[in-house]
Amino acid sequence: MALISGPENASPNIYIPPEWSDAADAVADGPLTTPPPIVVVCGAKNCGKSTFSRYLLNTLLHRYKKVGYLDTDVGQPEFSPPGFLSLTVVDEVTPDLTIPHMKTAERCLFFGDVSSKRNPTTYLNCMCALYDYYRKEYCNINNSSNIGLPLVVNTPGWVKGIGYDLLVDMLKYIAPTHVVKINISAQSKNLPDGSFWLDEDYDVMVNLTEINSARQDSWNRSVLVQKDARLLRDIRLMAYFRQCFSSNLNISTIKELAHALASHPPYEVPISSIKIRHLHCQVPGTEIFYSLNGCIVGLAVSSEGSKDLPWCVGLGIVRSIDKLKGLLYVITPVPQGTLEKVDLLLQGFIQIPTTLLQVQGSRSPYMSANVLSSS
Repeated sequence: MALISGPENASPNIYIPPEWSDAADAVADGPLTTPPPIVVVCGAKNCGKSTFSRYLLNTLLHRYKKVGYLDTDVGQPEFSPPGFLSLTVVDEVTPDLTIPHMKTAERCLFFGDVSSKRNPTTYLNCMCALYDYYRKEYCNINNSSNIGLPLVVNTPGWVKGIGYDLLVDMLKYIAPTHVVKINISAQSKNLPDGSFWLDEDYDVMVNLTEINSARQDSWNRSVLVQKDARLLRDIRLMAYFRQCFSSNLNISTIKELAHALASHPPYEVPISSIKIRHLHCQVPGTEIFYSLNGCIVGLAVSSEGSKDLPWCVGLGIVRSIDKLKGLLYVITPVPQGTLEKVDLLLQGFIQIPTTLLQVQGSRSPYMSANVLSSS
């Protein structure tokens, strides 16, 4: 089984319907004298939001040098591994509209789950914090060093029940200049008609565009097939930790990546230098190291962001823990200079892909004999 294809591969000739290109052009062709567009793309699962968002991003980059991308889909993010909400500033087109690519976010928050269902309030707070950062850094007209930055907001496909309420709250908070709503053939799964998030007495003009999902490519083949969400999340995680190694290193299969990670020298992190926070659950003090060993954690800096929502710099795998030496052994692609600022580990429910744990040997490389030591 091969890893996710790299950006150097040629882009497939996927079919972009005329109404998709018209919708993207309508957003990008506004007068430059006005504030740049803030676009929210929404719709049901598997309607093509991610593909359209990439196409819109590319269209905007033909006119603007940089475009912001606010990703609120913690299950299928565009530029980051699962579990994150992030703001990424993009300055080059996406070469393949069918494949997400890893990029370093300007700011990101580790939600620690692949759905907002477990903690919708915290999820919404994360989104608001990232949007507030965008407004402060890129929409402050009183600061001459800050120029307007167009923003594309990709949203989750959960548009019923609490998911719908979150989307409404998100749209009200962001107050976008444009909303692109993608509909599928199953009407019952679509969002309501019109500007569903606005109150009746709201009198501000809204640029709402409704388009249909793309059904076929240039060879008349369907482009909207049912996705294996778990597999896609695992692929993103593996692509993320592939960054631990030079691109010149020959790692082309999952098996090769698993062995490379198992033998990769980890960072030694003194337990005394960090705090541990469990997201969405409480763990007794006596069980902390049971739960942390062999897990994926968010690497956060407590002094940046807010106390409840610290900025995160990436993910790490706690390869093992040695309480006798007071050390955590962490594998991460985060550079050492950045890692030295990390003083908080956030543990959620993002799990190591099982294929990376299947390394031949007498015991798992992600377990330590001393992790459960009493001293």
